[in-house]
Amino acid sequence: MSEIINIRDLRAFRNFISLCAARSGQLLNLNSLANECGISQPTAKSWISVLETSYIIFLLQPYHKNYNKRITKSPKLYFYDTGLLSFLLKLTKPEDLQLHPHKGELFENFIIAEMVKVNYHRNLMQDFWFWRDVQGREVDLLFQDNQLLNIMEIKASQTIMSDMFKGLNFFSELAKDNIKDKYLVNSGTVNQKRSAAEVIGWEKIEEI
Repeated sequence: MSEIINIRDLRAFRNFISLCAARSGQLLNLNSLANECGISQPTAKSWISVLETSYIIFLLQPYHKNYNKRITKSPKLYFYDTGLLSFLLKLTKPEDLQLHPHKGELFENFIIAEMVKVNYHRNLMQDFWFWRDVQGREVDLLFQDNQLLNIMEIKASQTIMSDMFKGLNFFSELAKDNIKDKYLVNSGTVNQKRSAAEVIGWEKIEEI
């Protein structure tokens, strides 16, 4: 990889990858990455491109339709390989993950990466997005099905509570007749149909 862009400071590049890992599932902020790594913003942008080209990370773009709301325009950063992600975050056993302050983002990374890889494997050529307005109301994943949208919320919890559906409900009101199916993916084995969405355990995501 270093030969692709002639990286001279491998220590800084390794630090950059670790900083990306700490931001998995979060909005990409090149300024913050560059400042913390001690590199220029153009260098940070170039290194992000190399990590994308090498299929180490991917950027999930925001959904383009704003529904008359001010929306986030920055992409979110994810790793294809959550094993590598865990290694970079020094997570060596399951207990480490349970105590990690960004457990939710890590689980979100896992689910979205699996959805993207299944899409590649089946040659479905689907596009994926997220949606978030400036007030922080968000849908974790959107993908199209016959001109309609499927929307998904991802929760690192085995207990399903009503407030977990608020992002799906809010977006459904905005999109109205443009929604096909709604999903809430959980980290347990809960599979049930509810009026707000279909609840799915993480092991069932390939069936979507």
